[in-house]
Amino acid sequence: MIKLNVPDMHCGKCVERIQNALKAENIACTVSLEEKAVYIDGCENCAKTAATVLDDIGFPVQQ
Repeated sequence: MIKLNVPDMHCGKCVERIQNALKAENIACTVSLEEKAVYIDGCENCAKTAATVLDDIGFPVQQ
């Protein structure tokens, strides 16, 4: 699993938007509001695609 830090995630609606956007791209993930993180179940390419998708919907990934 690859962890992406998403500090702009604040509520359950944020989690839902993230899950729906990544699901639409067929990216398997687990979203943790408490950790403000998205765990990608896939390769580095999947993580890069997920980071792009998250940025597009207003949740930029932070290193």
